Amino acid sequence: MHADARSPIGVFDSGVGGLSVLQALREALPRERFVYYADTAHAPYGERGDAYVLARTLAVANDLVEGRGVKALVVACNTATAAAIHELRALWPGLPIVGVEPALKPAVAASRTGRIAVLATRGTLASAKFRRLQETAAPRAQVAAVPCDGLADAIERADAAETEALCARYMQAAGPFGAGAGETDTVVLGCTHYPFATGVLRRHAPASVRFLDTGAPVSLRTRQLLAEAGLLAGPGAAGGIELTGSGDLPALEAAARRWLAPAPGAQVSKDTDPAQRVTPQALPAA
Repeated sequence: MHADARSPIGVFDSGVGGLSVLQALREALPRERFVYYADTAHAPYGERGDAYVLARTLAVANDLVEGRGVKALVVACNTATAAAIHELRALWPGLPIVGVEPALKPAVAASRTGRIAVLATRGTLASAKFRRLQETAAPRAQVAAVPCDGLADAIERADAAETEALCARYMQAAGPFGAGAGETDTVVLGCTHYPFATGVLRRHAPASVRFLDTGAPVSLRTRQLLAEAGLLAGPGAAGGIELTGSGDLPALEAAARRWLAPAPGAQVSKDTDPAQRVTPQALPAA
């Protein structure tokens, strides 16, 4: 790993959901170059076991860090963060690594009723990391944790009818909504795919309900770590995006066109499956 200020930032998700985080990163760091890796051939992570998610996360991170020389790594997936962030930091202790987690702390601060709904994958909600987060960030709040099976996949496939039906189902489970005692007034989007369905989710709640995601906090934290390490791109640097992954690259490119603001010069490339590059030394001890 020989990164410097001119090196790119690696951003990784199981699919296209992390593009919501990439958008926030681009807004905060317009001069930076990004490599976005979508592991769509092995998605969805949220309905897989921890061992599977850990192995895939290590594989992709190894490709980005050792193969592409990124200067920072953003794990733009709640499930991968919960399963593997500590192992990643142990493997690359000098690398700025930023994960994502459901925005429980700001939700508690924003809520007037003390009842919050968290929409997330089953894997995220079942993780020890989420339990610790709930214990520390929301010990006195009522938290309705709603596992949203299939929603990330429906968004990934741009299936409007299925996305609508699933949003209706899960928002019903997140309610009742309102400003009174025992009513939900704040919804946490605990998967990076879900911001792309915010408009659909809002149709199933009063206008007063707040929706919170993690894109902005992650971008600010990434900028802070790069500044502390002296790795921010210089004033003359031209930002850009390289899209790559393990699955259908044309679908990823189409998703980027659909959900990202225009990015002239974005490159699209396909790499071999990075699972083949993970060495035994990169795997955590049993």
